[in-house]
Amino acid sequence: MTQATALSAESQYVALRQLAANARWNWHQPTSKIINSLPTMLPGQHPLAAVETLSAQPDAWQPWWDKQGDQVMALVAELDEKATNAPVVDVAYYSPEFGIAAEIPQYSGGLGILAGDHLKSASDLGIGLVGVGLFYHSGFFRQEIEGAAQRERYETVDADLVGAFDTGSRVRIPVGDEMVVAAVRELHVGVVRLLLLDTNVPENSEMARNITDRLYSGDRTHRLHQELILGVGGLLAVRARGLAPSVHHLNEGHASLFLLELLAEEVEQGRSFADAAQSVREATLFTTHTPVPAGIDRFERSLIRPYLTPWATRIGVSVDQILDWATLPDDGPSKPFNTAALAFEFAGRANGVSQLHASVSRKLFASLPKAAEVEGLTNGVHARTWVNPELQSLYDEVLGEGWENGAPEAWAQVTNLPQAEFARIRQRAKAQFVASVEASTGVALDPEQNIVGFARRFATYKRAALLLQDPDGLERTLASGAQFVFAGKAHPADDEGKAVIAELARFAGSSAAEGQIVLVPDYDIEIARAMYFGVDVWLNNPIRPREASGTSGEKAALNGVLNASILDGWWADWFKPGIGWVIPSSPSEDPVERDRFEAVALHEVLVDEVMAQYRQSDQWWATTLEMLAHLGPLVTAGRMVAEYNERFYVPIRRGS
Repeated sequence: MTQATALSAESQYVALRQLAANARWNWHQPTSKIINSLPTMLPGQHPLAAVETLSAQPDAWQPWWDKQGDQVMALVAELDEKATNAPVVDVAYYSPEFGIAAEIPQYSGGLGILAGDHLKSASDLGIGLVGVGLFYHSGFFRQEIEGAAQRERYETVDADLVGAFDTGSRVRIPVGDEMVVAAVRELHVGVVRLLLLDTNVPENSEMARNITDRLYSGDRTHRLHQELILGVGGLLAVRARGLAPSVHHLNEGHASLFLLELLAEEVEQGRSFADAAQSVREATLFTTHTPVPAGIDRFERSLIRPYLTPWATRIGVSVDQILDWATLPDDGPSKPFNTAALAFEFAGRANGVSQLHASVSRKLFASLPKAAEVEGLTNGVHARTWVNPELQSLYDEVLGEGWENGAPEAWAQVTNLPQAEFARIRQRAKAQFVASVEASTGVALDPEQNIVGFARRFATYKRAALLLQDPDGLERTLASGAQFVFAGKAHPADDEGKAVIAELARFAGSSAAEGQIVLVPDYDIEIARAMYFGVDVWLNNPIRPREASGTSGEKAALNGVLNASILDGWWADWFKPGIGWVIPSSPSEDPVERDRFEAVALHEVLVDEVMAQYRQSDQWWATTLEMLAHLGPLVTAGRMVAEYNERFYVPIRRGS
């Protein structure tokens, strides 16, 4: 009898539940293997649900525990040791969404995925950080394609069954005439805690209970209520959990109302306004993600004015003064409350998410004096989440320690990767991906031919349907053997984005597509992972320079997928000849002429360069190795978070 089998049934249950509740199973392969071995584990199910089901089946529980119990206890002990030795939390990271796992549907797109990767890498690197967000009881929508049209379906998320447990802490936020109560939930992401505010509690009115119902839904009033809970409630939640971070990091402007609460705290501690404002600036970093004015949250003054009175009173200024702090002169005579303008007013440091985006941001916010100081820090991706597990094992064996965090000495070993084994792993993943596409759409792709992937939010500037704008070029591309898999969601209120989905869906279902273009519905993290593992080329053709960073191509690259992209975002920062392909940009500012030019250029690149090289396996392999050696040290979230720590967190902490 082992120590694990000697445990009581209750102790066994507690240990396994602890392992399942911590989202580390999403990227830590030993934990993932244990979770996937549960006899009650179903596809798409959170491990906690499988544990609960198994606990009700003692005849199934005990044989499984006898086999796996020792490993469970070893992993729990490892987690406990890491938690015991974790550094003091000194950074609070605020974001409206966190993409941690498909089974925890609290994200919509790139902003949330980036935030989830930030927490995971902070845990891996041992950086004392706490995440702060909202818990959405219906998450983001599930997508169905009916008759070429997107349909949205919402499902209720049980917080306790996704590991977001109620801490018992409560915070109170003035929202207009109501004092809204928010429960503080806590979800563990490795050794990092994620605090999630939940207004669906009995103490609240029906209106207040619905504030945290869905991600990015409702009218402007609902959006304002959510941002009050996120910003003001977020800081109160940090305090309620006994944390006193010296660094506050705003991931976009949605949480910018936090600045008013922090400023009020400083004033109430007896500081003069000037000293209080300086203290807030010294503690705050603002990361902007939008390269276009439409991406900034604004609220009409008439809407937000009544909500600002509590902070005007506490800070000792007029409501008009607060409104002026949040004014972007370029917004025109109505002077809406601009969340980015407020962030620039009181955040001492600011950065864009690529070098090109930083340059664009300095121009976009040029009417604000502090915008001239926007720095660039290019996004990265969490390698252990996004790289095929089989490929991870090969990297572990050949590249050695640290590849997942961008260690240059590890990636210098790329030329030692065995071509045959690498190709076998890629081909197995491709075959699995082709099978999954056929299962969900009925379209049977050819695994021997090149598959081009495109998956992201269907905002119009991303131009998912650009390839359709040159019919002759598309015909040549399809004749060359290229196949295309698209996936993505349009925001429920984005009729133009939905129109793009409909255009693609109609063409994919037509005879002209020849079964070589397919739209996969219900895009989420798991579909994205399958695409990164299984496609050959990653396509990105946004309107330059509207892609602030984009990280989908980075995830694909780490899986040995080559990029063909407009020179925008991260690709503009790190592209060099010989690692992929650049789609030429039009010199014209006329949208029709620009799109026509770039559609033609897209097909020329695909036919003359991509498909031509695909038929030459040795050249393709050489390009893959060159790409991995160059991008491996650059595109990981380990590199990104370490850079945030060195360039921002540590200097802010030191007051330098």
